[in-house]
Amino acid sequence: MMTDADARAAADLLARHRQAGRQIDHLPGPLRPGTRAEAYRIQTALEAHSRHPVAGWKIAATSAAGQAHINVDGPLAGRIFREGLLENGDTVPLAGNNMRVAELEFAFRLGRDLPPRKGGYTMDEVRAAVASLHPAIEIPASRYTDFCAVGAAALIADNSCALAFLIGPAFDPGDWRDRDLAAWTVTAHVDGRGDTHGIGANVLGDPWRALHWLVNECAAHGMALDDGQVISTGTCLVPVPVEPGDVLTTDYGAGEALTLRFA
Repeated sequence: MMTDADARAAADLLARHRQAGRQIDHLPGPLRPGTRAEAYRIQTALEAHSRHPVAGWKIAATSAAGQAHINVDGPLAGRIFREGLLENGDTVPLAGNNMRVAELEFAFRLGRDLPPRKGGYTMDEVRAAVASLHPAIEIPASRYTDFCAVGAAALIADNSCALAFLIGPAFDPGDWRDRDLAAWTVTAHVDGRGDTHGIGANVLGDPWRALHWLVNECAAHGMALDDGQVISTGTCLVPVPVEPGDVLTTDYGAGEALTLRFA
């Protein structure tokens, strides 16, 4: 049984490696989570290493291909920390990042609190809680040398590979409120290497479905979602490899294009 002290010690170890840009093979045996519940306790303890309230939430492994790649059998929830938020046009350092990919995502911003509750929330309740929809780019990274081998609980403890996020300006409500998000196509362009295309259906079949999953995953594990937080719902396309010197630009067919540079 993992104690609170164990969860804090595991979080401290992971946070130190993140700050130093280093990896470990695995958490030491006594600090290694055996269940999702223990993994989320470690993830919650990571909040002590941030100076700000949690900015939002992310979902990893929202496609069958993504789950197969990291050897998990379902999606994983993680926190978005304010220190990891990027601005449009920023330059992102890749030193210490062992994943080196960019992911185009849809991010919902909540307009009301969704506290934990027994039985979770219906899709209608979740949809009613959304205030806006945003284009987003995630730059993930892992604290594990071989993140494909450690398993779901260890990945959740490591904040489900969360690192940096660019959350773009909200889409106009007329662009998305009545639109089929599953059919919405997105494009990532990297100078010199062409385009990568994706679609909302790659996110658990529909970004709304992914959002519903995240809300109820948090409700089941006692984690509150707060008014104003964003939920980035997972990559709509095969993660795009990025290297120092690359410039990534997004095209969602609506709203403002997002750009990141890598160094």
